[in-house]
Amino acid sequence: MLPRDVVLKAIERTKPPRVPIHYCNRDLDDSDTYSTGWHAAADFVPSEPGVSEWGFVWHSMDQTMGQPSGHPLADWPAYATYRPPDPHALGRLEHVRADLAANQHRFTRFIIGISGFNTATFIRGFEAFMMDLYEAPERAKQVLDLVYDFENGLIEQLADIPADCVTFGDDWGTQRGLMLQPKIFRKVFKPRYADQFARIHAQGKKVWFHTCGNVWDILPDLIECGADVIELLQPDIFGVERLGATYGGKVCFCCSVDHQRRAISGTRDEIFAYTRLLRDQLGSFDGGFIGYIEDYASLGMSEQNYQWIREAFHSLAPYNEGA
Repeated sequence: MLPRDVVLKAIERTKPPRVPIHYCNRDLDDSDTYSTGWHAAADFVPSEPGVSEWGFVWHSMDQTMGQPSGHPLADWPAYATYRPPDPHALGRLEHVRADLAANQHRFTRFIIGISGFNTATFIRGFEAFMMDLYEAPERAKQVLDLVYDFENGLIEQLADIPADCVTFGDDWGTQRGLMLQPKIFRKVFKPRYADQFARIHAQGKKVWFHTCGNVWDILPDLIECGADVIELLQPDIFGVERLGATYGGKVCFCCSVDHQRRAISGTRDEIFAYTRLLRDQLGSFDGGFIGYIEDYASLGMSEQNYQWIREAFHSLAPYNEGA
């Protein structure tokens, strides 16, 4: 069975022969998935290192992705003359067909990247945007319209491009809970997600949604909106057993060996036991689970632990062997 079919069966919960594996940033040839995405416009010339087409600047002092600064809408009057990136610009998607054609045997993902709420905070500034949501909702809507119009412009162009799914990355949680009240999420963001996911499903594609932190309160909302895969890299924040008991069989989870704990400090035996726990609790619904592997040296993951994680996921017994 082709890797693409194994992933699809896991997502659709139609009895995959094994747990499919998604690699993020290394050993990509071993991944059952393949990812591509949009490029900067052909005529985009950065005014300084790290500046994005949106106008904010990425700064990093270590191996992490860093933090955005220089929010172009920090002063609201700048909105009057602000011009967001054009989703239809030359250079944006010209490479995608060739990328996908070379990887048809794998499950192909078109990555929107950091999206929605997160991008809005990068443009406006986190504190200012959060204040807008509560005190100036029309202003927040105007910022969100810029972001979602860009994303929906990309999605529109994918209609005849044969990617298997569209992937979003929108972090919503802190260690303890959501960054804002669930009622605000449901009022402002949920309808936008539902609209985007419907556009993607109308093209025959799946929706893959990454989010970090304790997002327990909105998991049912994301499922209701139509997310097919929910990617959670800190499953211990919820409890793997609790996650499986509550939402197993309702969505496909893509999870790593917990990046804050077990992946960093776990022994070989603990890592192997954890991958079996993920499979048994999340993937025992005729599928419903995809393993996630990422080299997280920036958080203290050793080369040894990375290799153990690889070995552990790849050595999981086929489902029909029950071991």
